[in-house]
Amino acid sequence: MQILRASDYRSMPWKNGGGVTTEIAVSPGGSGLEDFDWRISMARVESSGPFSTFAGIDRTLSILEGEGILLNVDGRIPIGLTAQSQPLLFPADVPATAALIRGPILDLNVMTRRGRRSHTVAGVTFSAPLVVDPRTDTVFVFNSEGVVEIQAPDPVRLDPHDTIMLAPDGEMIRLETPQSATLFIIRIHANASGQ
Repeated sequence: MQILRASDYRSMPWKNGGGVTTEIAVSPGGSGLEDFDWRISMARVESSGPFSTFAGIDRTLSILEGEGILLNVDGRIPIGLTAQSQPLLFPADVPATAALIRGPILDLNVMTRRGRRSHTVAGVTFSAPLVVDPRTDTVFVFNSEGVVEIQAPDPVRLDPHDTIMLAPDGEMIRLETPQSATLFIIRIHANASGQ
């Protein structure tokens, strides 16, 4: 288990230069925007406009803060995304534009390179103890809102936007919160060839 603190995340310009992204984790370590296998990041979106495109990448978008967006992917009917919506998976190599519903938002992006990795993202609000099992995946637990404690031999506190990384076949962890908290559980899957 590894704890990734929000204060240690790396910030950089968007690929299209339209804003700033905060990188939570990337593989291989130190990869740029053109050669990662997977990447998890946050971005503050201040104005409506196009998304960056990434060849061969699948992307899941979740809204963390703000009123949300209307997302138009490849000219289809716009989809409304808010903090109450489940994460949305779509190809990152087709044209996509976002229109802010009312003011800036903060979003969570998970991207994987097709043919090498795939991913799932689930939003979970909990108040009773929650157990997370990494099984055969690399798992990230991103704390979106609230205070979370990992019940280990020495309890560890997660503040908002901190993340837990669990290695494949690692031990299960038990999470508790004094009131309620909202998490995103991100699973990075290896493809069938194990690359």
